[in-house]
Amino acid sequence: MKKTTYFGYEEVPYEEKVRKVAGVFHSVAGKYDLMNDLMSMGVHRLWKRYTLDMSGVRRGDHVLDLAGGTGDLARKFSRMVGPQGSVTLADINDSMLKMGRERLVNDGIVGNVEYVQANAECLPFPDNHFDAITIAFGLRNVTDKEAALRSMLRVLKPGKPLLVLEFSRPVIKPLNPIYDAYSFKVLPMLGKLFADDPDSYRYLAESIRKHPDQETLKAMMQEAGFEQCAYYNLSGGIVALHRGYKL
Repeated sequence: MKKTTYFGYEEVPYEEKVRKVAGVFHSVAGKYDLMNDLMSMGVHRLWKRYTLDMSGVRRGDHVLDLAGGTGDLARKFSRMVGPQGSVTLADINDSMLKMGRERLVNDGIVGNVEYVQANAECLPFPDNHFDAITIAFGLRNVTDKEAALRSMLRVLKPGKPLLVLEFSRPVIKPLNPIYDAYSFKVLPMLGKLFADDPDSYRYLAESIRKHPDQETLKAMMQEAGFEQCAYYNLSGGIVALHRGYKL
């Protein structure tokens, strides 16, 4: 039997999920930044700021911003590492990668940022190469998350961190019905009004529900070989930042 996985709530063959996820992000690339601000009411910027603060990145470091989308983290990392360092913005989706490169270049961010179309499950980088790896709101779209975590471990330098910023499970019970209503009614409506694409934002809500919860993702990171793993709930657990080290 063919190995299957989930695309939202739909069970699909492994290879089909890659195609379907690519279709979603080709569709939303042009409105990605606008929709992020609308969906989170701008709070995604605070979540990303916290990730940057927790990264420990310094001048001269080499950073991999995986599933980097339109470059929010890469933009900040570029300033943090300075001209002696480097930032690699990597994404499997060429539409998102082109959007990120266009945004950063138009803002004059050049010289220490490179762009690589890459699959998180088999990263095309040398062993022990990066001083930090971030993946923000991208891991839930990866088909084989365990393979991706092992690949990230391989290319990370010893003693350095992986940071996974991702939607998770609310830890304040009264939030659950409000969050469900927002996810399954408001998000598709916003997708229809501002991007003419309710289906992609319905997938977003479903993919969040199928993503591992905080403890499960922590265990997956430990199983992949990361140590000193911990997570930090943000906005009541709607989002969590997981951090683990290669030791």
